[in-house]
Amino acid sequence: MAHTIHVDVVSAEEQIFAGEAEFVALPGEAGELGIYPKHTPLITRIRPGAVRLKVAGQADDEFIFVAGGILEVQPNAVTVLADTAIRGKDLDEAKASAAKKAAEEAMNNRESTIDYAHAQAELAVAVAQLAAIAKLRNKQR
Repeated sequence: MAHTIHVDVVSAEEQIFAGEAEFVALPGEAGELGIYPKHTPLITRIRPGAVRLKVAGQADDEFIFVAGGILEVQPNAVTVLADTAIRGKDLDEAKASAAKKAAEEAMNNRESTIDYAHAQAELAVAVAQLAAIAKLRNKQR
């Protein structure tokens, strides 16, 4: 039997994933993180992007988009507390593209009442979501 680590990915709305994985990769605050079983304990913020899970006994990786949050790693457990989490198969490219365009327009419109930092954060999430969609598509080919 392969060595595994228990992984929970939860958002404010629901639990997205709970199960055993051989490997977890996700966008940490300081760069991409790779986590194997028996990893050193760690708590860090995560950036918007794709969480990739090598699920035990499953040929294809599982993808989950997260829009930031907190990661806690213990030797036998990984917990991702995401601001927003969407299963890879549920990502909507048209919606992400529209959100990116709206954020870019808000940032370029000097007379806009929207907060620039808020628009910048929305843009980062939309761009990360589009990148996750592209990564998922390439994996399926």
